[in-house]
Amino acid sequence: MTEDNYSLTTEFILIGFTDRPEMRSLLFVVFLTIYVITMVGNLGLVALIFMERRLHTPMYIFLGNLALMDSCCSCAITPKMLENSFSKDRMISLYECMAQFYFLCLAETVDCFLLAAMAYDRYVAICSPLQYHTMMSKKLCIQMTTGAYIAGNLHSVIQIGFLFRLTFCGSNQINHFFCDVLPLYRLSCVDPYMNELMIFIFAGSIQLFTVGSVLISYFYILFTIFKMKSKEGKSKALSTCASHFLAVSIFYGSLIFVYIRPHSVKEEDKDIPGAVFYTIVIPLLNPFIYSLRNKEVINALKKIIRNIL
Repeated sequence: MTEDNYSLTTEFILIGFTDRPEMRSLLFVVFLTIYVITMVGNLGLVALIFMERRLHTPMYIFLGNLALMDSCCSCAITPKMLENSFSKDRMISLYECMAQFYFLCLAETVDCFLLAAMAYDRYVAICSPLQYHTMMSKKLCIQMTTGAYIAGNLHSVIQIGFLFRLTFCGSNQINHFFCDVLPLYRLSCVDPYMNELMIFIFAGSIQLFTVGSVLISYFYILFTIFKMKSKEGKSKALSTCASHFLAVSIFYGSLIFVYIRPHSVKEEDKDIPGAVFYTIVIPLLNPFIYSLRNKEVINALKKIIRNIL
């Protein structure tokens, strides 16, 4: 609070999906189930990769870190959303907002770079299998993973730093199920043009680089697959790449739709559908898309289950 003619807002109300009590109860059950499955699937995959030495290869190191970041994303968003399902005030402080967006931005940025690294790994494995251990060494894998985390932290710190230049003195109702930057921009008493510019420059550059890397890698992968003589090998490779590319497309598409599209700050009604995909749907699907059709992961899981029993 200040002694000026207005009060600075330091707490916000998360409107969420609906105000209807019966719908809020139903959504609580649905999202709690999704959250439990997401955490078990992702953390289970991280533990499996850590415990099984045969999975200590670049592809699975990337996959394990991707699962870890998906868990981070879910932990940043879902617990508060579930709490608000039965909360009367549905309040969140400004600093909680900052923390929530920091971890979300970290997870999504690291995911972008990890998906690009995974696409490059598949490109080397399919297009240059004889040179795989030279081109995709464990040292390079660790460097790429470390770089993804550094880039994620830097991007998050920059965005949070620019959030601190904003002040909020009007409505404190956020029409969203978590504390995202675009709804905060709409509530700001300060012109958020500089913040929008930073989102466009940094998020746009990250998207352009990583999406470009994925597309180029998959272009060469598909070109190599279509040159294969074995129908069985071609079908298997296409099936695996198709499921991976679908997950990548949904993830990048939802991020671009929410943050990078023109007039994204003004189009309030389009925030939630896109955010549901990259904060809830993708973390839920990733462990199954990348694991259930992978024989090495399935065999490692069966081995651990046999040892336990």
